[in-house]
Amino acid sequence: MAGNSLYIFGVKTTTPKPLPTGLIDSLLTDYKKPEDLHGLLKQLTKALVECALQAEMAEHLGHDKHEMVINATGNTRNGKSRKTLKGEFGELPIEIPRDREGSFEPLIISKHQTR
Repeated sequence: MAGNSLYIFGVKTTTPKPLPTGLIDSLLTDYKKPEDLHGLLKQLTKALVECALQAEMAEHLGHDKHEMVINATGNTRNGKSRKTLKGEFGELPIEIPRDREGSFEPLIISKHQTR
């Protein structure tokens, strides 16, 4: 691993940064009982998974969303499809990005995976 690069599920990312001091406090401002934590964890899981999928798509295509297409095939984003993950947190609907060629194979949540 060179410099501050980190590979997660085969995708090159930067080294995780420490969470901002007040982030956890701000996330827990409405916390009153343990059930509230369940909803927060579900929201965070959805946000993290969808963000990771967007990063995987950017790596796959070679450019970020709304940037000039630089890959030789001209492959670009082509909307999203929906998937429902099932786990300890219950059912979680997420959006999976698609590409025009249909060649995007997500690593964090593979095709046909629901758990």
